[in-house]
Order: sequence, then C-alpha cells, then structure tokens
Amino acid sequence: MNLLLLGMSHRTAALELRERYAVTDLGPALEKLAASQDVEECLILSTCNRVEVMVLTRSLEAARLRVRSFVERELPAPQHGPDVRELDAALYEFTDGQAVRHLFRVACSVDSMVIGEPQVLGQVKDAYRVAVANGSCGPILSRLYQRAFTTAKRVRNETRIAERPVSVARVAVDLARDIFETLEDKAALMIGAGEMIELALEQLRAAGLSTVRIANRTPARAAALASRFDASAHGLDELPELVERSDVVLTCIGGEGPILSRDSLKSAMQKRRHRPLFVIDIGVPRNVAGDAAELDPVYLYDLDDLSSMAEANAEERRREVEQAEDIVLEEVQRFEGWLTALGAVPTIRTLRARAEAIRAAELERVVAGLEFDESQRAGIEALTRGIVNKLLHAPLSRLRQEVDREEGLAHLEAARVLFALDDPRAPGAEADDEPEDA
Repeated sequence: MNLLLLGMSHRTAALELRERYAVTDLGPALEKLAASQDVEECLILSTCNRVEVMVLTRSLEAARLRVRSFVERELPAPQHGPDVRELDAALYEFTDGQAVRHLFRVACSVDSMVIGEPQVLGQVKDAYRVAVANGSCGPILSRLYQRAFTTAKRVRNETRIAERPVSVARVAVDLARDIFETLEDKAALMIGAGEMIELALEQLRAAGLSTVRIANRTPARAAALASRFDASAHGLDELPELVERSDVVLTCIGGEGPILSRDSLKSAMQKRRHRPLFVIDIGVPRNVAGDAAELDPVYLYDLDDLSSMAEANAEERRREVEQAEDIVLEEVQRFEGWLTALGAVPTIRTLRARAEAIRAAELERVVAGLEFDESQRAGIEALTRGIVNKLLHAPLSRLRQEVDREEGLAHLEAARVLFALDDPRAPGAEADDEPEDA
C-alpha cells in the first residue's frame, strides 16, 4: 500500500489559479475519486490557501495518473478549462513518508501562510469528517489523520506557536489599522458569517471599531453573529448602500463569482465623495472583481497580498517552527512504525501458514502406511506442532519487535526472501490460497 498526495498551495500557485480549482462541495468530488479501482481510500482538503488530494493505493503509478486526471478535469468549475502548463508548474506530489510529513506540517500550521494560524487544523478536521461521512476514508487514512490531530495538539502544547495565535483575519485587521491609524471612528462591513468573519470581528472589536454591519445570504446566520458582537444584520440585497456607508469591507463568502464588481464599487465611491475605502477579500474564489483595485482611493487586498506580512510572522516564529518540525518528525516515524507493523501481519500469517502446511504434509507422508490409534496420532500431532512453534517463536517475536524500529521494513523484506514467501513454488505455498479461518 502507498500514500500519494497531490496538491497546490499559496507557495506554488497564485490565488487566481487556486480559486479555479477550489472545491465547494467535497461529497460529489470524493465519490468520483473513490469510484476509481486504483484508489482504496481518499480525502480532499480545500481551503483558502490550498487544494490537496490524499489517496491510499495499491498501485502507485496508476493512482498517480488517476489523481492527476481527476484534479485536471474534475475540480475546475465548468467555465474554467484545464490549463495543463500552469497546473504542471503549480502542483506538488508527495508519497508515503513525505506525504505523511506534509500532512502533519499542514495540520500544525507550519506550512501555512501565517505560521501558527489556528484555523487550518479545523479545516483539516472538517475535510476528514466529510471523507468519513462519505465512506472514502477507511482505517489507514483514519489512523493517519488521527495522528495528524495528535501532532497538532503536541505542537500547540509544546511550542510557543500557540502563545500568540495569529490568523489571516488578524493580519487583515492589522493592515486596516496601518492604513487608518485608528479604527474607533470607522464603520466596517463584514460580508459572510463564517469562522474567518467571526475571527475578524473579534480582532476589529479589540482594535476599537465601534460600528459593524454583517451581510450574508442567509439573514438568520447574519443575525445570530450580529447579536454576539453588537452589530446589525443585513441581506446581500443591501450591499450597495452598506458599502457606501462603510470604511472597511472584509468579505469571505462562498460563490462562483464576485459579488462586488468594479462598477458597484465605483458607484459607491462617488456617493462616498471619494473617501478612502479599504477592502479585504479573503474569499476563494474571490468575492471582489480584481479590476476594482484600479479605483482611487480603493485599497483592495486579497489573500496573496497578505503574504508579505505573513513572511514577517514566519521569521518571528522561526525557533518555534524548528521545535515543531522535530515533533512532526517524531510523529511521522511513529506512524511509519505503525504502518510497517501493519505490513508485518500478512508476513507472519503467511510464514505460519506455510510452516503448518509443510508440517501437515510431511506428517501425513510419514505416517500414511503406519497404524496409530487416536491417542498416538494426537501425540505425534502435538509433537510436530511443538517443534514448528519453537522454531518459529524467535524469528516471529523478533519481527514483531523490529517493526517499530527504523530497520523494521528491511527485516520484513529479509524474512520474505529467506523463507521464499513470495515464491508460489516454494514448499507450503499452497496454503496461501486457503481462507484465513481454514
């Protein structure tokens, strides 16, 4: 069995490309991928900053072709055709241990645009829950992702990354404070009612912002969030007036296209008499038309624009990251040990079955022409079984012990070679085809 991870992130792909491949409904995508005979288990992670596909497969090369085809043809929205050349440059691939390490680093937010970002673990957990609910996440990936969550918890508890939690929303609010110096006399419009909006609201309130309005497709969700932050709730039909009355607009709402066009912002700016408007678009796909940045004085920032501030954050946390990487490495080795131990089970079972087949065949050959009563036959059976068990005890015990070590896989391979377990012509090989409970 092999693990294969194929994906793109803020490190390899511009926002314009990431938003074309973002998955808004994971269920149908998982069903299509899991239907492939080359995919045993699968999970898809789609966030603001990355789109990644993790699969478990018995045939690595076949799965590599299938997953690449899936990403290229199934993920883009119908209006976006696949751009093979651009995709080639953006995609990265990891297998087995490297795939495990990458997942653990993502879950720990070590690979995030903002190091220590707490939201990414929740996004990984959400992706895992969807995969489990859709039946595409089996025992191997379940164990892998549970280990990723344990690793993230260790990093949070054993490093200083968690002492100053930072998020994309926090970076966005800090940028707003840099532009306006003070937010106490400013009004903010939040478009959306999800976790990122909630985090930004907390930061804005802490920064002294007094007036907040929340607009969402579902008014009830806007109202529920507004009641917690002493804000007003609105529908998206009120956006033109709301933008006109706001100094800061932060948007993070799902959809297939921009909800704020250049023309709508131009109209709002005219009514604002060209007072500055700060717009932060952290939606994927983007919620604001890119050419709106040409308007003066509209200050439009998207996720990619926040990366320079995130780089400064990463330098601040370099020491914590080094400690987190040590924890990740330790947990990767632990998971690989478990995976190797899992591989020991069929080896041990095959070795026992072949030894028993040889014992039974030899015993039958020797005693075929002799007469023994039931008691004597039982005694000979016990004697020969005892000899086989004693001969196998030491090598099988050592195999069980060694699988937890780095050399465990090499010992398994050596056992299969020494006992010719992969040779269908070897003595006892006929037992390979018998049911396990035979």
